[in-house]
Amino acid sequence: MKFSNIVNASLIYATFRSATPIIYAALCAAITQQANILNIGTEGIMLVGAFTAVTVSYLTGSWVLAIVISMLAGMVIAWIMAIGHIKYQAEICAIGMGINMFALAITKFLLNSILGKSGSFTDPSIVGIPRVHIPFLENIPVLNQIFNDWCITEWLVIVLVIVVTFLFYKTVWGLRLRAVGKFELAAQTAGINVNAMKYQAILISGLIGGLAGAHLSLGYSKLFTEGMTNSRGFMGVAAMYFGGAHPVFTALGCLIFGFADSIGARVQAYGVPSQFVLLMPYVITVVVLAISMISKKSAEQKKKSSLTGGN
Repeated sequence: MKFSNIVNASLIYATFRSATPIIYAALCAAITQQANILNIGTEGIMLVGAFTAVTVSYLTGSWVLAIVISMLAGMVIAWIMAIGHIKYQAEICAIGMGINMFALAITKFLLNSILGKSGSFTDPSIVGIPRVHIPFLENIPVLNQIFNDWCITEWLVIVLVIVVTFLFYKTVWGLRLRAVGKFELAAQTAGINVNAMKYQAILISGLIGGLAGAHLSLGYSKLFTEGMTNSRGFMGVAAMYFGGAHPVFTALGCLIFGFADSIGARVQAYGVPSQFVLLMPYVITVVVLAISMISKKSAEQKKKSSLTGGN
C-alpha cells in the first residue's frame, strides 16, 4: 500500500464530492435549527427528492425540470412536517422519523408502480446534471485534478453556503429567525410572527433537502436505489450540531465525513475489509456528535462561570 496512492491531489476533490450531498442535508437542518426545530426528517426529504429527480429526468429528459420538481417535492414533505409540528403541536422528532419511514415506503412503492423496477433503477434516458469543464486547467495538472469537471450542483453548494450565511447574519429575516430560535416569547413580544417564521424555515429547508436528493441521484450518481441516502441526512444533522448551525462551520464538519468516505473507498482497494470501510461513516458520526456536545457543554460552563463571577 503506497501512501501517495491514497493521499494525493485527487483526494481533495474526492472529499468534496463525497461531502456535497451531506452539505446540502446539513444546510437543510441548519435552517430549521436556527428556529430551534430539529429536522430529523432530512433523510426522508432527500430520499423523496432523489426519486423524484430520477423519475422526472427519465420521463422528460430535462435535468433542470427534474431539479425543480424534486425541490417542490421536498417542500411538500416539509410542509407535512410543518403542519404536524406547528399547527398540531406534535413532537418534531417523532414527525421526522415518521417522514423517514414514509419516504422509504413511498419511494419503494412508486419505483415499482411507476418505473416497474424493484431495488434500483438506471437507464440511458436519465439525463444527469452536467459537469463544468474548464479548458485552461488542463495544462495545470494539480488544479485540473482538483477543480475541473465539477458537477453544476457541486459549484452551487458553495454559493448556497455563502448565501445562507448572508441570510442568517446580514438580513432582517435572519435576525428574526434567530430570535425565534433563541427566545420565542421575546420574539413574539417584539411583534415577530413566530409561526410564520417557523413555516418559512421548514419550507425552505424542504427546498434544499429536495435539491440534496436531486444532486445525489443526478449529480453524484445517475440512478435511484432504495434507501440510497444511506444515512447522509443524519450525517448532515450531526455536522449541523458540530458547526453550531453556522453554514460555514457546518460545511467544514461535512468535509470530515467526505474525507472519511474517500479514504475508506481507497484503502478498500488494498485489502482492508469492507465491513471496516462501511463502519467508518457511522463511527465518524458518533465522534463528531460527541465533540460537538462536549464543546457545547464546555461553552455553557464558561458562560455560567462568567455570569457567577467564577464562584
